[in-house]
Amino acid sequence: MILCGGKGTRLRDVTELLPKPMVPIGTHPVLWHIMRSYSAFGVKRFILCLGYKKETFIDYFLNFSARENDVTIKLGQTPRMVFHGKREEEDWEVTLADTGLESCTATRIRIASKYLKSNDKKFFLTYGDGVADVDVNKLLENHNQSGRMLTISAVHPEGRFGEVHFRKDGSIRFDEKPIRSAGFINGGFMVVEKSVIKKYIPENEDVYFESEPFSRITEDGQMNAYRHEGFWQCMDTPREHALLNRLWETGEAPWTRFWRG
Repeated sequence: MILCGGKGTRLRDVTELLPKPMVPIGTHPVLWHIMRSYSAFGVKRFILCLGYKKETFIDYFLNFSARENDVTIKLGQTPRMVFHGKREEEDWEVTLADTGLESCTATRIRIASKYLKSNDKKFFLTYGDGVADVDVNKLLENHNQSGRMLTISAVHPEGRFGEVHFRKDGSIRFDEKPIRSAGFINGGFMVVEKSVIKKYIPENEDVYFESEPFSRITEDGQMNAYRHEGFWQCMDTPREHALLNRLWETGEAPWTRFWRG
């Protein structure tokens, strides 16, 4: 399940035209990159929690094959399409769930959960605006071993500010911008027991999953964290968008580490 419904106001120059998950890294939207990262571990079913500019997602996936291949279109009373070439097709099942224009994240999860199957006892959950080289198999294993209801991926955010280091002689050393902060934040890439929805997400309130439900889950001792020491980068600002595109253009984008086995 991928949360794709927000407006991405901090990336406003781009998201006035596109919802943030559809903003491209290279020639593909960041959402495609996230889905490829899960697909590398055999995750082929996706539920997209849509809201802002939902029609953009619908158009993209309905025309996915035409975007990836040359195509001949026969018009008239018996129209048909013939795809040419051997470009790789994604064998995904994608459910496009309308979860409301202004809904908070917990509400989106609750609405979209109707598309979980009866034997889906747990599901992956992440945001549609960040990429990482998370080992999804190890994440799931860590969750199962914890015995808890929710596992988040704890990641090091990019260092946004300079750091002052004090030397013993009283002088200082200044690092303008460290590559990664020493602390941890929730980087998404979560595993959620389906029972979390009924127990912690209210039916008659519109709340953020990261607020009251997170607090109650933590108070009940049901929150687990998988420490990810590898690459992680969100795409909140034009600078971060440019950074991810530069990494992609090198041909060695860190988040693609597991894509080719």
